[in-house]
Amino acid sequence: MGEQRDRKGRAQGTDRERSVTADESGATPRGADAEGEAVGEASAGDPAGDPARSDDGPEAAAGANGEDGGAGNGEDNGENNIAVKLEQLILGAERRYTPFQAARSAGVSMDLAARFWRAMGFADIGQVKALTEADVLALRRLAGLVEAGLLSEAMAVQVARSTGQTTARLADWQIDSFLEGLTEPQDSGLTRTEITYPLVELLLPELEEFLVYVWRRQLAAATGRVVQAQDDAEMVDRRLSVGFADLVGFTRLTRRLEEEELGELVEAFETTAADLVAAHGGRLIKTLGDEVLFAADDAGVAAEIGLRLIETMGHDETMPELRVGIAFGTVTTRMGDVFGTTVNLASRLTSIAPKDTVLVDEAFAVELGRTGDAPVSEADAAAAEKAAQEGTGSPPPPYRFALQPMWQRPVRGLGVVEPWMLTRRG
Repeated sequence: MGEQRDRKGRAQGTDRERSVTADESGATPRGADAEGEAVGEASAGDPAGDPARSDDGPEAAAGANGEDGGAGNGEDNGENNIAVKLEQLILGAERRYTPFQAARSAGVSMDLAARFWRAMGFADIGQVKALTEADVLALRRLAGLVEAGLLSEAMAVQVARSTGQTTARLADWQIDSFLEGLTEPQDSGLTRTEITYPLVELLLPELEEFLVYVWRRQLAAATGRVVQAQDDAEMVDRRLSVGFADLVGFTRLTRRLEEEELGELVEAFETTAADLVAAHGGRLIKTLGDEVLFAADDAGVAAEIGLRLIETMGHDETMPELRVGIAFGTVTTRMGDVFGTTVNLASRLTSIAPKDTVLVDEAFAVELGRTGDAPVSEADAAAAEKAAQEGTGSPPPPYRFALQPMWQRPVRGLGVVEPWMLTRRG
């Protein structure tokens, strides 16, 4: 009899806990929740991450549903216990909502919530309790921007996608290159897992503040470029200098170097390129392992970046040869990337450039001449210099660069082009 009363009391306590969870989350009774399962299993994303995915085993499911699982009873379950604590530290709240409940609490349709989650790159998890108050708030904010007319629904999805893609890569990068090195076992005898929690506890608020700071600075710079645009069309289609820098013989290197050596080479190349592009006033659009894409509003800036890349890499004996191609023209900018014929031409010029050489297109050469950075014709420059010495003409500009026309050649998809070799003058 006593055992039956105990079981009955535990069952009633469980029912009360379920009732409280449903009331707090705004979820409907069990029948409506089942309806949400039918919708969510086909469409919901996992904003909270992998630990609650349905294929991760019963331990993850227990943690996702807020059950004991050994995480909250003071018992030490080793690495699993630390992993659960680490997840709670990073997420900042307990997993308590299914996707359907989160959408309901945020006042957002399940369809729109699923679109937002997919755009952010989160996995489908059915109706597992994997979401937190932060997930509900994020949904509410994004949907609120749409309701207020500040963003269209399509733009809100784009914002979610761009943010998700950028931060996903950032998170992977930080874990791989930063935390991995700092969490190696120390002389204290602690394992990497045991060191990770206090380390993340210290770093998380600092890195979070730093992320917001960098984002604000980049947003200010991007806003400034938009404000300076002369019209709306120029905000999307602009005349820019676009350049590619490519490591020569990278495919052969991948077969010769160990994975760790290859990773160090790529990291050194990307770091050097990013520093040079930023230092001289350009913008690094993206890195592609053995290749970087950059852009600049001014042709002289792009020319300086291209030559600096060649010169800097040439002084590093660990680096293979480099080749650079730059083109000037109308470029479509979208979601932080650049598109168009000008970009394709810069890529083709890079592929045909000799080692340690910068090739540019005719439009870029003309633009350098217009800005006084390089003479399009060395003969005209010499004649102007002679006239200035004789007092019969104005002195030419203090040219920084020299241009040498190369043989015309067909380029796949772009017809016949006349590349110019860019060098420093003098």
